[in-house]
Amino acid sequence: MIWGASGGIGSALVKHLADGGWTVLSVARDPGAVSYLTSEVVAADLGEPESVEQAVEQARALVESVDLWIYAAGDIASVKVEEMSPNDWARILTANLSGAYLAAHYSLPLLAGDAHMVFLGAVSERLHLPGLAAYASAKAGLEAFADVLRKEQRGRRVTIVRPKAVDTSLWEKVPFSMPHGAMEPEELSARILEAYEEGHKGVLDL
Repeated sequence: MIWGASGGIGSALVKHLADGGWTVLSVARDPGAVSYLTSEVVAADLGEPESVEQAVEQARALVESVDLWIYAAGDIASVKVEEMSPNDWARILTANLSGAYLAAHYSLPLLAGDAHMVFLGAVSERLHLPGLAAYASAKAGLEAFADVLRKEQRGRRVTIVRPKAVDTSLWEKVPFSMPHGAMEPEELSARILEAYEEGHKGVLDL
């Protein structure tokens, strides 16, 4: 089950897993953007609890349980605190942190007892840059959230993946260049599957 399936990383995960024979349940704001990769697609607005809950209920009709659950949704903005509107702040926190809580909260009853939960984080201590207050705060919060969830869900594995820069369209939303040697989404998806197969849990720096 992949949340944020229509994004650069999410769609690479869907394709990689589907090509590997997995039944992939994709969750996206716009199901049409990912329906060409898999037929099991449901819509969800991560800013609306009722929408997330409904997406999970629809998922119940498609799969019996979920073995690998990935939160790959996210958004970024580069706006200084003085200039950032409350709505922009809330949007970034929702996509990267509050949405992760909602997705996990409603999904947990659907997960297999030994399911692996993966959250796409970032090396947040490297993000303390002008304009990235919301994004850096959200990713740091996500890491803390995943750590607590891992301790609560002891029968399940919880991994927070902290990749280096990934070559996606998010870089078009910030005023600095993508670092040289950025990871391709396909490489990241392969590394996540490796972590699943190796039984990883905790923090995974890539």
